[in-house]
Amino acid sequence: MLARNLSKPLGRAVVLAFCITVLFMMFSSPASAQFPSKKTTVSFSAPFEIPGVGAQVLPAGTYVFRLLDSASDRHIVQVFNKDMSHLYATILAIPNYRLKATDHTVMTFAERAAGDPKAIRAWFYPGDNWGQEFAYPKKKAMELAKIANVPVLYIPDEVAPYIVAPVTSPTEPPVVALKEAPLKAVAPSGQDVDVAEVVEAPPMQQTAALPKTASNLPFLALIGFLCLSLGITFRALNVRS
Repeated sequence: MLARNLSKPLGRAVVLAFCITVLFMMFSSPASAQFPSKKTTVSFSAPFEIPGVGAQVLPAGTYVFRLLDSASDRHIVQVFNKDMSHLYATILAIPNYRLKATDHTVMTFAERAAGDPKAIRAWFYPGDNWGQEFAYPKKKAMELAKIANVPVLYIPDEVAPYIVAPVTSPTEPPVVALKEAPLKAVAPSGQDVDVAEVVEAPPMQQTAALPKTASNLPFLALIGFLCLSLGITFRALNVRS
């Protein structure tokens, strides 16, 4: 008799714990979905340069590009070897709406002197209506701007070591330092220019809050259904008791 009485509250506790778990999963999953990694595998037929300390030239081969963080207008792009066992760089990139959308992965390069490795300027993920414009340390940005005769984004040279630091999380100090670093652009003349000369911000209509309203409605409906089911379950258990 005692075991029977104890099983009733235990059963209710199990049902309640299950429902709370489901609610937690409903709210935690969308949060993680806001930061898709956009993992892309790219093969290069010739050596190429990426931002880093000094000249960071990678040999021809296959590499993996992915987003570590895209919570603001400052995105963090990481470059790995083919099997992602080695991290080459964690790079500050700005979404540039001036660049055209593509339906496939595209890498654009800044012009270099004859015989020098090409320097990556931007990464296009398939379907995105912008390109990830990379920011180089100032000394390298000045060199690229002069050769290509276009303004180039830059961060202070003293921030460059954070680019090659081993990081796995967007909350680690090197990533925070990159996101908080002063961001400027340098012209071919060597003078600083407005970042807007390199990067075009997204149109206002693309930052509207309509998607948020649309995404919340299904969750509200599911919560209502779950609460209704919970009430029916408790009522059934009370009747049996």
